[in-house]
Amino acid sequence: MGLFIAGTAMGGRLASFDVLGLVWEASLVVQLVLVLLAVFSVVSWAIIAFKGRELSRALQDSEAFVEVYHEESSSQAYDAAKQLDRSPLAAVFLAGCAEMNRAAKRTGSQELDEASLRLVHKHLSWAAEREAQQLERGLSFLATTGSSAPFIGLFGTVVGIMQAFQGIAESGSASLAVVAPGIAEALIATGVGLFAAIPATIFYNYFGARADVIKSSLELFTEEFQRDLEVLSRQTGQPLARAFGE
Repeated sequence: MGLFIAGTAMGGRLASFDVLGLVWEASLVVQLVLVLLAVFSVVSWAIIAFKGRELSRALQDSEAFVEVYHEESSSQAYDAAKQLDRSPLAAVFLAGCAEMNRAAKRTGSQELDEASLRLVHKHLSWAAEREAQQLERGLSFLATTGSSAPFIGLFGTVVGIMQAFQGIAESGSASLAVVAPGIAEALIATGVGLFAAIPATIFYNYFGARADVIKSSLELFTEEFQRDLEVLSRQTGQPLARAFGE
């Protein structure tokens, strides 16, 4: 009966632990670890919110632009691209149009020669690569958080446990009342590390898959646009720069 009463009292004491109080009483090293993990978590959630909105808009605008490009005239596709500016495909299209206009001004002709057409293709490739990198912006931080946060939290836990054992040695007692606060304080770092890492890993994989879908569409569209320009350039008297420009 005495053991039961003691165990009940100890359980109530453990249940009454204040997490914020444990953090406040933690060592400087553990507190620094917790602050670092909190920064990782806050930045990760900010990236998650921004990236989710960015990829959704990019996918919606890309689908709308491709529909206009396939079904309407070149001038209408140009107008649609200016309105659907969140689409990487529209951005590549506008980059190609801008380069054709520059080439037309250099040569003084609306018909692009072979050299100018190769230059347009090169700019299209660079624009597509730039848009692909834009889609992946921020994902590296999520990957870093997902892979490193658990180990940072584990480091804080190890330091906390070492200090807990040091406290046991100084007090000369290994009772649960002496050990539990230090162990609980140490394990908080691991919990915060997992709290930062788990959503970062989940959304990194999710956003990576959505970005890959858009990048595949971007690659296909760039190749199609280049082929369309080659076909139109072989048509006698076709004013390419005017057809795809303002």
